[in-house]
Amino acid sequence: MRTAAAIAVLAVATAAQAGRPCDEKQPTARQIEQGLNLAQATARQLDASGAQVVLLARAGQDLSKYGLQWSHLGFVYKDSSQQPAPNGGVWRVMHKLNHCGTDHAALYRQGLGEFFMDNPKRYEAAFVVLKPQLQQALLPVLTDNGLVARFNERRYSMVAYAFGTTYQQSNQWVLETLAGSAGSAIYTRRDAQAWLKAQGYQPTDLHLSTLTRLGGRMTQANIAFDDHPSARRFTSHIDTVTVDSMFAWLARANLSDSPQLVKP
Repeated sequence: MRTAAAIAVLAVATAAQAGRPCDEKQPTARQIEQGLNLAQATARQLDASGAQVVLLARAGQDLSKYGLQWSHLGFVYKDSSQQPAPNGGVWRVMHKLNHCGTDHAALYRQGLGEFFMDNPKRYEAAFVVLKPQLQQALLPVLTDNGLVARFNERRYSMVAYAFGTTYQQSNQWVLETLAGSAGSAIYTRRDAQAWLKAQGYQPTDLHLSTLTRLGGRMTQANIAFDDHPSARRFTSHIDTVTVDSMFAWLARANLSDSPQLVKP
């Protein structure tokens, strides 16, 4: 129990409110326990998978009214430099987080425990194991601070246009970074998006009314719609990158196995 408590304190101290409103309450002891239990269950399943790089999703928000199961996605890779034995390393999460509900975001490297400390809507997770060749291409990118930020855009919108470059949301950064390793001659976000279109990626079409869009834009700094094509936006169609759309496309494109569910 002392070890678990120490891990919990460390996780809360280093999370630095990333990805959450700055006035949000700290997690309760029960929430910390649930998050650590989910992290341990995830680590066990990842170890059993034999993978080096996977995509890991959490249910941070309830998006069921849009027909979506998962809200946030990150790369998870095995870091063998920290713990070469007995299980070959420790799991690290590389993901993008919006800071305190502002209009900007940054990349974070965290442990599994921290990844589940944001008081998710459901204490469940899902991951997909990427094909071996893609894992091998991504691993050196994820461990290099310069390479991993190549497609990162600081300006953030929660509903950023899937094929635009004005803003970028968290799942979009994952998708474009993956494209940069899966394709060839991809140097910019535009290149990555062109490759994704050619490979048949289809974003989620969120049906958001004018009132909903106006309310979101006026009350939240991390929501913007001006990057979406006018013809689509004015008819309430918002095309954005979601975890569910990525999981579906990865399977169709034969770039990953089917999603695996994790419950503590």
